[in-house]
Amino acid sequence: MKNKDKPIYLLLFVLAFAVNIAGINVKFFTDDPGLYASIAKNMLYKHDVLQLFTYGQDWLDKPHFPFWMILLSFKIFGISVWAYRLPALLFFLLAARYTYLFARKYYDWEAAAVAVLIMMTAQYIIMSNTDVRAEPYLMGLVIASIYHISNLSDQFKFKDLLLAALFTACAIMTKGIFVIVAIYGSLLGQAIFTRRFAGIFSGRFLLLCLLTLIFTLPEFYALYVQFDLRPEKLVFGRHGVSGIKWFLWDSQFGRFVNNGPISRTKGSDIFFYVHTLLWAFAPWCLLFYYAIYKSIRKIYFKTGLPEYYTLSGGLLLLILFSFSKFQLPFYTNTVFPLFAIVTAPYCYRQLSVRANRFRLINQWIYITLFTLLVFVINFFLKPASQLFFAVACVLFFLLLSLISKQVKDMHRKAFFINCAAVLFANFYLATILYPVIAGYNGQIPAAQYINQANYSHIYSGRMESNVFQFECNRPVDFLPVERFKEMNQPGSVMYVTQYLLDYLNNNHIPYHVIKSFVNYPQERILPQFVNAGTRNRVLEKVYLISR
Repeated sequence: MKNKDKPIYLLLFVLAFAVNIAGINVKFFTDDPGLYASIAKNMLYKHDVLQLFTYGQDWLDKPHFPFWMILLSFKIFGISVWAYRLPALLFFLLAARYTYLFARKYYDWEAAAVAVLIMMTAQYIIMSNTDVRAEPYLMGLVIASIYHISNLSDQFKFKDLLLAALFTACAIMTKGIFVIVAIYGSLLGQAIFTRRFAGIFSGRFLLLCLLTLIFTLPEFYALYVQFDLRPEKLVFGRHGVSGIKWFLWDSQFGRFVNNGPISRTKGSDIFFYVHTLLWAFAPWCLLFYYAIYKSIRKIYFKTGLPEYYTLSGGLLLLILFSFSKFQLPFYTNTVFPLFAIVTAPYCYRQLSVRANRFRLINQWIYITLFTLLVFVINFFLKPASQLFFAVACVLFFLLLSLISKQVKDMHRKAFFINCAAVLFANFYLATILYPVIAGYNGQIPAAQYINQANYSHIYSGRMESNVFQFECNRPVDFLPVERFKEMNQPGSVMYVTQYLLDYLNNNHIPYHVIKSFVNYPQERILPQFVNAGTRNRVLEKVYLISR
């Protein structure tokens, strides 16, 4: 790498960071962030860091660590959407830092820089930093764990032992014990391919397992207090549910074999992630597949790789997800830092003539698609203000001009322009499209109306109205619409969708509409919604009603 390319890398790092945080203050437009934020808010109101509640009911679905981080943020900065997203963004930065440290340990500076840029510009990672769930936490915790485990494998240091155990425990308390497939699977793969298999049974790794268990005890204790100590509680429609058993089995393996309390009737598609990565890991997916092919080929012909951690951990978890009954696109974000490190050397180094041609074609396909996407969406969306679109266009074309002038190598130039195109598209999404979608979320104005009125009891007729629950300044209880007649307290109000209101009409149950609000009921971004001319076709109303 020529030294004059370093400023381009640094500039792209800064722009990638800016784009990833651009949506930090956008109102929630999907349900899961509203649910997680509401649970953390309930913890704050109840002054209870151990038990998880939603709508006043016990909640057993995810471990505690992300909620503890959100709770801490709420305590420091107050309850808001940006305070909800802030800790996740800090763990995203942790992922970027450890991606660089790990890649720098086994590769050169440019490979490390490219790996970080791949991670920071992967499409679903940027989307997930606005639509925050647990994945930004997992990205940082998993790659940090693997980095310190690799150090521990080379030389015993108490610092690496402590941090490896702590990060692994936090990862387990974020999503469950399945994350050890990526973390310990990476160690197993490294040991097997370097023929140091016996080393994983050494005292340092047994101590690592013990310390990890100790650091995970807060999760076991919290589950024991809320569930195992209270067998009379009704959870999943039955009594005597063990939170610890759920954590160790049902939350992960129960879902995997589809016999836990949360199950799906649909069959799994083992190729789901093969085609999902085409957009989720865009614009780097095809290069990632090529890197996997070349890496496996080198292993087959006994040509050594710089390291086997990333290939082993990433592929093992991807295979596990592929055979699971629960297949969601954001699951793969966990191992995107590993995928980025595997892919990085193939983004700029000289390859064969055919491989170079494939790389350039791949890069320019994605560059064209991302750029056209912005102009097509903006043409049909017709936002009220064109300011952010104009700013994005000016910055994008200035960046293209700078890259074209400063970078002479065509492959590095294509890589930089690809990064710029992704950032251009996602800046537009975060500053224009997402706010438009959030502006049609009827739960938000409904909650704002409630906050200005004097209602003593607030209900939701469905459990999935979590943005409404979060935006309300007072507790919201769940009351099935079938029991609407039981809402007898003076000053009671219920939030209902059109579907629930139709139920009341069809069953001739009297009610009074207090106020209605326009609502976009989908989490998917349908073309009919993007098109301002057809948007009304996919909108409906939601209501605040009383007896």
